[in-house]
Amino acid sequence: MAAKTGTQRSAKCAEKRIAANEEELRLRVRPGTKQALADLMEWSGITEQGEAMTLMIHHLHAMGSKAIFLLDPPRHEFTISENVAREFRNKSLLAIQKDPGDEIIEPA
Repeated sequence: MAAKTGTQRSAKCAEKRIAANEEELRLRVRPGTKQALADLMEWSGITEQGEAMTLMIHHLHAMGSKAIFLLDPPRHEFTISENVAREFRNKSLLAIQKDPGDEIIEPA
């Protein structure tokens, strides 16, 4: 029996993926996220990124609704200082003076 060619192995692998209804998910990450995954993999002794992500998804899913707080993305709060608000208002008034006809709507 002759050894299979790379093309034959790829075809067989593709058939298995189709039979298993596999789907490729792609994920682009920034360096901080990549490092966090690397740390998790090191701590758990996992060497394959796909395996680590698959395990995390299944473990989170097993937790049910108790895991929702882990999927709550951090939100950034923006606070506009008085100086910035005053500067914005002054420049807005200047722009309105250059193009009369626009209404001034004061913030509440």
